[in-house]
Amino acid sequence: MSRSETPDRFLEAEITPARIRFEDVSLKLEDRVVFDGLSLDVDVSRTGLVGRNGAGKSQFLRLVAGLVKPDSGNVTVNGFDPAADRKRATTEIGFVFQNPEHGLLFPTVLEELTFGLKAHGMGKREAEAQAHRILARFGVPGWPDRLVHSLSQGQKHLLCLMVALAPGPGLLLLDEAFAGLDLPTETSLHRMLSRLSVAQIAASHDLAALARNDSLIWIDAGTVRTTGTPEQILPAYRDAMEGRILPPDAL
Repeated sequence: MSRSETPDRFLEAEITPARIRFEDVSLKLEDRVVFDGLSLDVDVSRTGLVGRNGAGKSQFLRLVAGLVKPDSGNVTVNGFDPAADRKRATTEIGFVFQNPEHGLLFPTVLEELTFGLKAHGMGKREAEAQAHRILARFGVPGWPDRLVHSLSQGQKHLLCLMVALAPGPGLLLLDEAFAGLDLPTETSLHRMLSRLSVAQIAASHDLAALARNDSLIWIDAGTVRTTGTPEQILPAYRDAMEGRILPPDAL
């Protein structure tokens, strides 16, 4: 596939699963052990990450993206190490953070969409043409000159999604990407996600959103407690969480 064709990669007829492999992965942040010998080998199409705050979901996604390097062990995505090959990782793996303000840096929508493309070697004219195609695909062709600060919160989330998809990745990672939005906005963004032909891993506390996935990974205290379908995992997860009464200092 040529670089000029990448805008339409996420509109292919079928999802090509992404192979995620953790081999005896350990990770410590400051004085907290996040993972200690985590191993997992899965193919993901539309996969959700479920677990309590602090269970390791965000760091799991950052390891997959190559934003964090394990202290020991190996992480591979489709056979390559995303922490070691950052150029390939930023092309093949898109990341959408919970807070869009953390990912939006430029005054206009067009500048946001073209920055990463030009950083990957695309010329200005080609990058702008690709940005216009992406905006049209998402139904907002009039946005190029919109000031980012003038967008609504939901529109900023949509822009972050388009930025992540701009290079044509085969894997999209979402870390509580639509938390805090009102129901119509969240529903509309999830509908867009459901129509993308890109492998996805989404961390969320929203059980209804998790139920939309084909599979789930339950992370509990830095370990993979189990994997399976939403029908298999969510009832057990709900029972476990509702039965866990926390003392005030553990909230």
